[in-house]
Amino acid sequence: MMSRLSYKRTDRVSDLIMREISEILLREVKDPRIGMVTITRVEVSDDLSLAKIYYSVIGSEKEYNDSMEGLKHAASFIQRLLGKRLAIKHIPHLNFIVDHSLDYSFEIEGLIRKIKEEEKKEGDA
Repeated sequence: MMSRLSYKRTDRVSDLIMREISEILLREVKDPRIGMVTITRVEVSDDLSLAKIYYSVIGSEKEYNDSMEGLKHAASFIQRLLGKRLAIKHIPHLNFIVDHSLDYSFEIEGLIRKIKEEEKKEGDA
């Protein structure tokens, strides 16, 4: 029973952190290196000491790298703001991780579209 309760707590904390960090990035962080960043998911450790923040960036590899540097630089600022906003005793250490799954999805979608276009051309011929 106890593990089930802690699982729910980590899920709730993950959702809350995801929502708050998205808001902080939108309204509070002024670092020009952080571009079109989307928080895709948050995983919080069972003891709530670490939060893995997965994010995606729309743009070039340079924009990915710039955003990564900006997020690393802003992590302690974001953590302090979370401490003021969240009603939990200890704010987890934030670890920002690039999530390439959206890029992969776009790539697969492009390949499927290309195959359909080729099939349509063959059918028209």
